[in-house]
Amino acid sequence: QVQLVESGGGLVQAGGSLRLSCAASGSTFSNYHMGWFRQAPGKEREFVAAIIWNGANSYYADSVKGRFTISGDNAKNTVYLQMNSLKPEDTAVYYCAAKRLYPIRSVYSTGAYDYWGQGTQVTVSS
Repeated sequence: QVQLVESGGGLVQAGGSLRLSCAASGSTFSNYHMGWFRQAPGKEREFVAAIIWNGANSYYADSVKGRFTISGDNAKNTVYLQMNSLKPEDTAVYYCAAKRLYPIRSVYSTGAYDYWGQGTQVTVSS
């Protein structure tokens, strides 16, 4: 069992930056791929970014590519999402998720993830 706790959300003006953190406990961090998703009011939860367990590869939604960066610190069991050049359309609840290495499933899919955090609100004002 893995527990995930997000932090770092808040209110920021357009063009600003935030860094989200996701602290994992209950299992070895390196046994999981980690992802960030977001859900805006009235919309489905969507993929934002993911990182492979050893940090070798990372993946991004087209809408955040070049603005957001996902990274992990295995020693701290923490994954981060650095968000720069924020836009009002980035406003959403952001969720951290952990996916077991096997079975092999797309890291882009919400259904592939085994554990979820409670979410943290990010609001970008225009």
